[in-house]
Amino acid sequence: MDASDLPRPAAEAQGETDRYRLKREAIIAAAARQIAGRGLKGLTLVGVAAMVGLNTNSVTYYFRKKELLAEAAVEDALARFARVLAPDDAPELGPRAYLQAVLARNFALAAAIRRDEEAPLTVLSDMRALEEPARSRLISRYFGLVARVAERIGPCEAESEAGGTGGKGRALARAQLLCDVLHWSRTWQRLYAVEDFPRVEARLADLLVYGLAPSGQGWQVTPLLVEEEEAPPPGASPEAYLRVATRLINDRGYRGASVERIAGELQLSKGSFYHHLSGKDDLVRACFDRSFSRVTAAQHRAAALPLSEWDKLGAAVSTLLEAQLGGEEPLLRDTALLALPEEIRPVAIARSDRLARRFAGMISDGIAEGTIRAVDPAIASQCVMGLINSAVDMTARAGRWPSRAALIRDYADPLMTGFFPQG
Repeated sequence: MDASDLPRPAAEAQGETDRYRLKREAIIAAAARQIAGRGLKGLTLVGVAAMVGLNTNSVTYYFRKKELLAEAAVEDALARFARVLAPDDAPELGPRAYLQAVLARNFALAAAIRRDEEAPLTVLSDMRALEEPARSRLISRYFGLVARVAERIGPCEAESEAGGTGGKGRALARAQLLCDVLHWSRTWQRLYAVEDFPRVEARLADLLVYGLAPSGQGWQVTPLLVEEEEAPPPGASPEAYLRVATRLINDRGYRGASVERIAGELQLSKGSFYHHLSGKDDLVRACFDRSFSRVTAAQHRAAALPLSEWDKLGAAVSTLLEAQLGGEEPLLRDTALLALPEEIRPVAIARSDRLARRFAGMISDGIAEGTIRAVDPAIASQCVMGLINSAVDMTARAGRWPSRAALIRDYADPLMTGFFPQG
């Protein structure tokens, strides 16, 4: 039954409901576009109102305050991401066919966004910056989605009888990695024309199905020993700010890592913060610089080893995942790049791309050497970056694994040897 079949008062009520829903959706889409350009910090009711042809008071009819609109934008992004993953649809599809279907939906959404047929997908890490109870509710919903994906994709068939955490733990790690690869793909899809998406999708599918290793080749979790840094002096040292800010940005997103929270963690005043740093953006730049420098150092140390390119790559990945999952001082998660204000974002993304190109060089050399499977080095290197920088999400589940090395192996193995390796 449509509105024309309803009695007159009911039809008018139905029309009013539809108008309200459509206008609300338009406001959320405008908020997503503004967040994509300016970060969650840059979201304003005035800006959104201008984008949808309303005044600010009209927008507040739908969302009383900016925080509620931000929550709605993140919730909408999570719902759209759930439609990409679709863990409850087409149960007759096997794990490999399901993975292929997820990638197809992911690239179809990316193409629609590029053509401006859909609003950008708000960075899901922004949910960490929301206030309670929305923050916990949406994070719980997201992890529930990952758990359902784990049931669909399952552990690698060859590992189903292996020891360690058992199939459920490995399946969860694989599902988290798939989600991380999809999130990270939004940072590098910009490097390709929409017309190239079918080829990119095919190359990514090949990489995820079969991995980087030649058929039957494994890898060892071999983190390089890192020289211990001298403990920072007590009080408000720049080093102490960087450590605390990195952890808070990882935990609560760019917007959630406020100056008040950073200073509070150090039991210092906001005035002390501004004595050492001119502003939060300067601190975030310094956090990225520090993390990028640590990745660079690990890459250079691995490259200098008298090993095959495959073993060098394994050493670099092991070292950086050890840093991410060690808990003491993780790297700044690169998904925070997408939430940065536009004046900071291009420089940080450019430096991240340089790190990815260094991994691409290692992969290209390994292909020539015969120790790495023939894959697209540019796509593979971006997936390695996503693997490393998103691994911090696994720390909350680390208790499932008997050791950090076991966790690193289960999380990285689908990229290193494939979700469904040959032989």
